[in-house]
Formats: sequence, structure tokens, C-alpha cells
Amino acid sequence: MTGGASGIGRETAGLLRDVGHDVVVWDLSGGDIVCDVSDPDAVAAAMERTVREHGVPTRIVTCAGIGASGLLLKQPPAQWERVLAVNLTGTWLTIRAGAQAMIDAGVGGSIVAVSSISGTLVDRDMGAYCVSKAGVDMLVKVAAAEWGSHDIRVNAVGPGVTRTPMLADTARLPGWVDGLSERTALGRLGEAADVAGAIVGVLELPWVTGQIVHADGGLALHSPIDAYGQMQRVMALQEKDGIS
Repeated sequence: MTGGASGIGRETAGLLRDVGHDVVVWDLSGGDIVCDVSDPDAVAAAMERTVREHGVPTRIVTCAGIGASGLLLKQPPAQWERVLAVNLTGTWLTIRAGAQAMIDAGVGGSIVAVSSISGTLVDRDMGAYCVSKAGVDMLVKVAAAEWGSHDIRVNAVGPGVTRTPMLADTARLPGWVDGLSERTALGRLGEAADVAGAIVGVLELPWVTGQIVHADGGLALHSPIDAYGQMQRVMALQEKDGIS
């Protein structure tokens, strides 16, 4: 798996070990194999070493990803390209290498790419990230269609807002966490363990492929229209002020 040294990746690696998998972590910041997933040569070398030392992987998870804020009119092209290189191209290079190893060995397997609800929902100031994750969603669908005849399943798990190091700066905005929790059906932010459980679960679904599973606690269910919610807020304010 990629990106297993921190956040959702680290939690997923631990859970996979708990259920009996031999986990090989590729990461720039530690893990078992140092790998920049945006570099085709580095990915090829990491897969060759993985197969040589651990055997052909039949379960692959791509958690490596970066975020970068920037309005579309102001974002430097180099920053845009780096986000897409890691999040989208890195996912493609990794799952392609893994699928080829499975096909060469004549074995099937399961691949889960970590996407985001930001691949579906608009997040202003995060255009590069949103575009990269929307690309991941379509990538897994095409891969699922192309590799299904080899008994290789390909899906994505799209986390909602999750407490990870990537979230640290945004989470300090006054009232942001409370407001987001109120708009989430299950009433809180996600934890890395929540998403890890979804990833491991989807990995083992034998009759599911080409799907995007949102592990977001119901955040994507929120509508900006929400007349009922606005009515409830008005009534709560009136009650607080003693107005009937």
C-alpha cells in the first residue's frame, strides 16, 4: 500500500495487519519502501522489490496523497501539476504496476484507491485536489472494466472530512469543526479508523467493482437548499429569544 506512514494510510496498514495481511508500505516519509508514487521508475522499482521479497500482492491500497489550497485564477501551475502527479498519476502508476504483477502471475485480487468526497462535491480554493480526486473516481471505473476479466476488482473509498495531519490548519478555524459536524448525518467528523474500516471492508467484497464508496458519515447528504434545516434554526433562535 502507498501512503501508509501517517493518517488514514497508517490506520489502514495497522488494521490490515490485524486481520492477517503481510503489509508492505510505500511512502516518502518512512514505511518499508521509500517511493515517490509520481515517479514511474520509482513505482516500478518498488513493485519489483515487493514481488521479490514478499510475493505478488493480491490486495493493493493507494493512500498516498497531498492537498494544496489555491484559487484557480491564482494557483501556480507547478503546484497544480504536483497535486495531480501525486494524487492521480501516482494512483494510476501504482494500480497499473500491481495489476500487471497479478496478471503476470495468473492471480486475481482487489484494489482500493483512496479518493474523496471532494471528487464529487465542489470545494472552493481546493480546485487541484478536487480535480485529482474526480480523476481517481473515473480511473477506478475504467480499470475495473479493463481488468475484470483477470478477476481483479477495483474500487475507491472517498473519505469525508477526517481528522488527519492534512486537516490540522483548517480545523483551527473558529466554529468550522462544529458547523461541519452539524451538517454531517452522524453528527461528527470522521476519524482515520472510520475510513480504514471502510477500506478494508471494500477490499474484501467479492462481487463489487468499479464503485466509489463514500466513507463520510453522511456529509455528502447535506443540501445547501435545506429549507427544513433553516426553519429549525429559525425556530431555535426564536425559542431562545422567547418569541412564539
